Amino acid sequence: MDETTRAQSPIFTKTFDLIVWLMDRTEKFPKVERFRLARRIEDTAFTFHETLIRATRTRQPRTVLLQADLELDKLRFYIRMAHARKRLTPQQYHFAADALVEIGRLLGGWLKTISLT
Repeated sequence: MDETTRAQSPIFTKTFDLIVWLMDRTEKFPKVERFRLARRIEDTAFTFHETLIRATRTRQPRTVLLQADLELDKLRFYIRMAHARKRLTPQQYHFAADALVEIGRLLGGWLKTISLT
């Protein structure tokens, strides 16, 4: 997958949009949470994106995509934690949760296509 194809792929587009959205929210977290929860959210989101890129450049993408799935699970947990600690409003939480569900569906579809080949 080349750079142009990757940039146009829905999972990369949705992930990019979610990372930008998350950065806008986490920068408003109180200082005590910026170095704890916000950092984990941002690092996990970037790691997820980097793992997707790695999957496009390997001969064994299934293993790498399963690692991406693990990162997505971690991100879901951190988003839930941010909501539980009232760092995200209910509307913000629902937006993030919907985006994570959509990205999860795209990742699942990618894994299915690899399993079929």
